[in-house]
Amino acid sequence: MENQLIINGKRSDGRGPTDLRPLKIDVGIIKNAAGSSYIEHGKNKIIVAIYGPKDSHRYGMNLEKATLRCRYHMSPFSTEERKNPQPSRREIEISKVIRDALEPSLILENFPKTMIDIFVEVLQSDGGSRSASITAASVALADAGIPMKDLVEAVAVGKVNGTLVVDLNDIEDKEGEADMPVAFMLNENKITLLQMDGKMTVEEFKAGLMMAMEAAKKIKEIQKEALLKKYSHDENKK
Repeated sequence: MENQLIINGKRSDGRGPTDLRPLKIDVGIIKNAAGSSYIEHGKNKIIVAIYGPKDSHRYGMNLEKATLRCRYHMSPFSTEERKNPQPSRREIEISKVIRDALEPSLILENFPKTMIDIFVEVLQSDGGSRSASITAASVALADAGIPMKDLVEAVAVGKVNGTLVVDLNDIEDKEGEADMPVAFMLNENKITLLQMDGKMTVEEFKAGLMMAMEAAKKIKEIQKEALLKKYSHDENKK
């Protein structure tokens, strides 16, 4: 029998279909990084640090723009069962997904022959960690002063008990019928990430995409507020 995760229009954590989980972002938390951020999205707790641009003499480096690298890592204590500290295939895949989602937002041509490193450390995981990592990493890149066309916001939309919902938590991610992470550059009217696990009709896909976009607008405001809070505080200290 299918697990009923939506009862009387309410999800397992009490949210409605279009409600985001609680979202908090702090900026500039790591002193030795060029830029950094910390995000709590639902029960996800993630730290991101940016290093670079730094000169690179590696063989095969890009001579015309900076090379962007990303390492996504889940701490051994981030899940209910202790995770192997060694990088898994999933972590390697998500590292590439995060990099590819962020790269279109950056003006890497300003830094030829250099490298920019993104380090993502998941302290606690609760479904949607790749989306939360993208959201936090974009803020950290802005904190590092990397020229950007736009911030990137990411959120998953999915189908649970036949109902479209935004920002899936862990049980919805595992037991729902579909999960679709999406990342946006809203000012540029672009999608930088679109993945799908499960099945949706064409109509559900279109409706889900619009739901994700509306959620991304809310996330963008929180990103902007976090950056403004950090730099307003720094300015007041002068």
